[in-house]
Amino acid sequence: MSFSKSSFYISPELYLEGERESPIKHEYRQGHVYAMTGAKKPHIIIAGNLVTLLNNHLRETSSIVLTSDIKVKLEAANCYYYPDVAVTGDEQDTNSTEDFILFPSLVVEVLSPSTASFDRGEKFADYQTLPSLREYALINQSEIRVECFRLNELGSWVCQTYEKGHEVYLASVNFTGKISEIYQKVPGLL
Repeated sequence: MSFSKSSFYISPELYLEGERESPIKHEYRQGHVYAMTGAKKPHIIIAGNLVTLLNNHLRETSSIVLTSDIKVKLEAANCYYYPDVAVTGDEQDTNSTEDFILFPSLVVEVLSPSTASFDRGEKFADYQTLPSLREYALINQSEIRVECFRLNELGSWVCQTYEKGHEVYLASVNFTGKISEIYQKVPGLL
């Protein structure tokens, strides 16, 4: 997905009001609104595969798996983002009818060439302000590669990279699955 930035300050309240009426999605970062464009086919397939795998894995739990149609509110960073996949088990999120969640334990972004740098840098730094976040995964749509950043017991983020032939482990939801299942049916990658 690519973004187009607004040039003037918008309050979070005005952003939410406008977003509820808008036919397209926008992310909000510290007073600026960024229009989101549509994802490419590999991006959509990867996100759909992961949502299916996680929903099947978590079906007997209270956790919910959410797609890119839900925002995550990052209060400390003054941001609202639409991750490709998010998982929360917090009752405040699972019982809420809001169009955003506050307490995801896992956030996944499928990397697009136009957003990869932002997803790795500033967006990851913003997500780190969430006390509930335990894992941040970046899935490459151009090659078979998953980078999983986990918060360790010392409060540091540690990266583990998975490539072709590996099993991917998402500790925050105790999920293990073949990387080929995440990339299943992506043209030109398997």
